[in-house]
Order: sequence, then structure tokens, then C-alpha cells
Amino acid sequence: MADVNAGDPILGTVHKKRVAIGSAVGTTVENYDFIGYGTAAALYFNEAFFPKADPVAGTLLAFATLGIGFAVRPLGGVIGGYLGDKIGRRPVLITSLLIMGIATVMIGLLPTYATVGIWAPVLLVTVRVIQGLAFGAEWGGAILMTFEHAPWKKKGQYTAIPQAGFPLGLLLANLAFLASSGLPGSWAWRLPFLLSAVLIGAGLYIRLKVEESPEFEQAKEEGELVKNPLATVLKNDWRNLLRAFGLRVAETAGYAVAITYVTSYLKSNNLASRPDTILAIVIAALIGLPATLFWGWLTDRVGRKPVYIFGTALIVLFGIPMFLLLNTGELGLIIVVFVVAFAFCQNSLAGTQGSWFSELFSTNTRSSGASLAYQLSAVISGFTAFWAVSLYQSFGWTGPAVLFSIFGLIGLIAALATPETNGPARRAEIAELTRQAELVSAGAR
Repeated sequence: MADVNAGDPILGTVHKKRVAIGSAVGTTVENYDFIGYGTAAALYFNEAFFPKADPVAGTLLAFATLGIGFAVRPLGGVIGGYLGDKIGRRPVLITSLLIMGIATVMIGLLPTYATVGIWAPVLLVTVRVIQGLAFGAEWGGAILMTFEHAPWKKKGQYTAIPQAGFPLGLLLANLAFLASSGLPGSWAWRLPFLLSAVLIGAGLYIRLKVEESPEFEQAKEEGELVKNPLATVLKNDWRNLLRAFGLRVAETAGYAVAITYVTSYLKSNNLASRPDTILAIVIAALIGLPATLFWGWLTDRVGRKPVYIFGTALIVLFGIPMFLLLNTGELGLIIVVFVVAFAFCQNSLAGTQGSWFSELFSTNTRSSGASLAYQLSAVISGFTAFWAVSLYQSFGWTGPAVLFSIFGLIGLIAALATPETNGPARRAEIAELTRQAELVSAGAR
């Protein structure tokens, strides 16, 4: 067992809480921006940007623009991950948030089809691409900064804090759309995007005060940075990339069916009004916020793998029951669907990914590896809502229901195939190292 001294990062850095909160604020802002687009695409954009199409075609086109933003996220992950391993995590954090914020405010200012014709969807796609690139670069920096500042014993707990930015961003975005739903004309969807300017300012203020990762600084000082981290990952860690891809697909594509597509499904089948649907999502997000933190905490105690197996198995089993409950049109049951799909299915996976993905890669390639693995699945998940609409046209509700379960099965297989990075022996070793470090730290005081 390694020697311990007062400067050992076993207990985390003195800035660990500030870094976690700063990362969480940024991921909240970025998820507010990105999720807001999904809500607007499901409820408004088919009419605002594609009015010449029939309702189904308009919805398909709106979801296609949603998918484009997801499709470019791997490129953003490659760029952000590469720069994170070469120049540091902090610059990527700040730049990605700024670009994402500008693009989101621009969506709130875009002219509609009625004003500029075909240029409206062209401008929408352009801004969407910028959003996707920024979002792709964001996750790796936020998670890795938190992971590398956190105590060894609480890596799962700490990395779940920025992951909780997802339900918090979902909550804020849908509260904004709920509050603006009664506004006249295009203000119902413009205002939430414009309001993001306030969140961006707060996010930048906090992130500018966040210190660089100590592990990155140490690797830089010792000359351990690799010349081409992306190439190194693809050569040496391609198996972990494939595993993490499968793990991530279950979470993000599952969300695309259970939240993004279902929002449109409820509307098109007159099963719930827009305000009721948004209310159900808000309730799920309120529960999802502490749920994400809980799942991260749990992985520190039972391991990463058991939590992920539970979440993916639940997705497999919940596909058919989910739509049976939705088809009742009962608001209470619709709320139950959103809570189970989000707080249990999606959040159990999201709360685990920050620590598990980070532990699969070494420090000098961690940003490239984790970012690429996390964002590659966006190519699939970005078009999932589009596929769900198409499957519904051919097979009815069983099409998207089975699609949801298939994504869960992919994640379950990946979870079974991925090594446990926080098993019993590792947890026992970390507990002993933590005890020694605490004794040394207390003696130093």
C-alpha cells in the first residue's frame, strides 16, 4: 500500500467543493440550453420553421434538426477532449459554455418561416450545429475537473454533482416553457431561450474561479502528456470506447424516447395538454435532481457496475408498460411514467457515468477517452426521436416501446462486459488509505 503524506490528493483538494459546484452550474446552463431545444422541437418548431409540411412531416423535420445537434457532438467531444488533454480542462470548460450560450440566445432571435422562408430552417440548423459542438466539448471538462479534484472515497458522489446539472437544466428549461406557454405568438418559445443569457452570466462567473485539475498539472510538470491523446486512446483503449458507447446509448437514447419523443406522442394523440406534459416533466426533474446524487453516492458503496445493471435492466422491462400507462391519458399515471423513466432509468445511469467513464482511462488520455466515449452515442440518440416517430407510423405505440427496451438491452450487455473499477477490494484499499491520510492530516494541523 502506498505511503501517504499531507499533500496526497486521497482526501481531495481544498477546492473540491467549489469545482464540483462550478462544474454543476455550467452543466445546468448547457443542459437548459440543449433540453430547451428538444422541448421546443416537440411542441413548437414544426409549426414555426416547417409550416408547409403536414403535421407528421413537420414533427419529423423538427426532430431531424434536433438530431443534427447530437450528430456533431462527437466532433465537439474530440476537439474538447483533445484540447483538455493538451492545454487543460479549465479553458475548455469556459469556452464551451460561452459558445453554447451565444448559440442558444441566437435561437431565441431567429426569424420564422413566415418571415424569411427557407432561410429560417437553414439558420436553425446552423445554430444547432454550433450548439452541438459546444455541448460535445462541455461534458468531459466538467466531469474530469470534478473527478480529479474529488476525494478517492467519494469519486461517485462528487461526479454526480455536475451530472445533476441534467435534471436541474431539464427542470429550469421546462419551468421556463411552462411559464411562457400562455404568451402570445412566438414568445411562447422565444423567451426561454433568451432567458438563458442570465444563466450564462452566472455560469461564466463561477467557472472563471475554478482552478485547473491537479492531476493534469502534475502530468504536465512530469512530462507525461502524450503527443496525440486521441490517437493513443483509439490505439490502446478502443475496447473501453466501445463499452462506454454501449453504456451511454442506453441512457441518452432511452431519454430521447421516454422524454423527448413521448412529449410529442402525448400531444399528437391528445393524451395530455402542453402544460400538463411540461408539469409532468417538471415533477420528474424535481425528483431526478436528488436521485442523480443518490445514485452517484451509491456507486461509492456498492460499485459502479451493480447500479448500471439495475438501471439498464429496468429500461428493458419498462418499455411496454410505459406506453400502456401513457395511453390511459390519466395525468397521474403520465407523471409516474416520467418519474420512473427519468429518476430511475436515466438518472441511475447518468449518476454512474461520471466516475465509471473517468476510471476507465488514464490521466493523460482521460479527457479524450471519456469525452469521445460519452459523445459518440449522440450520433444514435440524436435521431432516436425521429426513428420513434417513424416506427409509430408503421407499428403503432409498440414500435417506440420496443425501441426503448432495445436500447436498455444494449446498455445491459455493455454493463456486463465492462470491468468494475470500484469493487470490494478497491473500496477496502481506498478506505484504509483515507483513514491513514486523515490521521496524517490531523497530525499536520
